[in-house]
Amino acid sequence: MTTPASLRNFRIALWALVAVVAIGATALYLFRPPTRPLGVTGQPFELASTKGGSFTQDSLKGTPSLIFFGYTFCPDVCPTTLAETTAWRAALGLTPEQLRIIFVTVDPARDTLDTVKGYVEGFDPSIIGLVGDEAQTEAVKAAFGVVGEKADGYAADDPYYLVDHTAQTFLIDADGTFKSTVAYEEATDTAIAKVKRLVEG
Repeated sequence: MTTPASLRNFRIALWALVAVVAIGATALYLFRPPTRPLGVTGQPFELASTKGGSFTQDSLKGTPSLIFFGYTFCPDVCPTTLAETTAWRAALGLTPEQLRIIFVTVDPARDTLDTVKGYVEGFDPSIIGLVGDEAQTEAVKAAFGVVGEKADGYAADDPYYLVDHTAQTFLIDADGTFKSTVAYEEATDTAIAKVKRLVEG
């Protein structure tokens, strides 16, 4: 016959077991984080490259890359980030063969391949610009877990709209694997240290 005391002891033991499992799961996550964190899904994509041909998820392999999503009409975040990424690479004495800088437009309605090519090469001729149609752009946004949507408050036919978009730079290693991000306006020393670790593996 089960007594109140034995039932209470059973419940205490059960909750203790639950606590141990929860602590163990938390420790496992903290000390062995997933190799592909949330936000980079690994979904396939294909875009046109300003360097010619197409660029897919497999094209990420071979050379460490800094990837940023933006648009050529961007008034502040995009030009600042492109200037910063080229400065980080220069500060480390790296060549484009050692570290790629990639700009992906999230504004396919206005950003043509020629427009993006002229835009990115104004910062550095080696920067790779990637452009897709609406469906292709949605696919690459999903692959990286980024947002890029027309800002509210603009008429449908207003050609001078702004775009709300993810403002962080993705760090991808030579295996094509997501490693880290650099936030917009993150401290320069911190950003350079992250890029250095990326390249050194």
